[in-house]
Amino acid sequence: MRAAIYARYSSDLQSETSIDDQVRLCRERVERDGMSVAEIFTDYAISGGSLSNRPGMLSLLAAAKHGDFDVVVAEALDRISRDQEDIAAIYKRLRHADVRIVTLSEGEINELHIGLKGTMNALFLKDLAIKTRRGQRGRVEAGKIPGGKSYGHTIVRRILDNGSVSTGEREIDPDEATIVRRIFAEYADGMAPRRIRRSPQRRRRRQPAQRPVERIHHQR
Repeated sequence: MRAAIYARYSSDLQSETSIDDQVRLCRERVERDGMSVAEIFTDYAISGGSLSNRPGMLSLLAAAKHGDFDVVVAEALDRISRDQEDIAAIYKRLRHADVRIVTLSEGEINELHIGLKGTMNALFLKDLAIKTRRGQRGRVEAGKIPGGKSYGHTIVRRILDNGSVSTGEREIDPDEATIVRRIFAEYADGMAPRRIRRSPQRRRRRQPAQRPVERIHHQR
């Protein structure tokens, strides 16, 4: 019997080695059950709350449709999805392709797992979202930045008295700040974003991987 292994980790609280650990454990289960590993699908640092942004899972579903394997092996059902709608859709599509789901935590997955575990995982996501927003608000009230690096700023790291490294602190990057000010000045003068992006003065400067006018627009 041919098995496909699926592994995923979702946040900075885990590392890429989490994928390797999941694959190793699943491979041991596959070999112990006398199956062979046909393919391995992974999603790195991607939330289990949405199917649309998970290329690994989408590729798995496409391969299942073509009959490339007979069973999907994962560490747990929440690795496949934490969203009620998505887990039900994944299960339905795999069953339609005559592909079973087996996890190390729950065993062979059936409709009961989809209903009960799907509800529990959805409640986990809701609770996580509430705690995340609460944490972000606390960071803002403490004068810190709750998100990632914005164009025009650099991340500041300091060693605190307790030996930990500070987070959420930024300082202005002089070179990038010049570009940011020019973008806002040109926009205030009525210049369209596309013209700002093609500005000759900006083209002469060394550009980052993503155009600053686009990054600023996304962060608004």
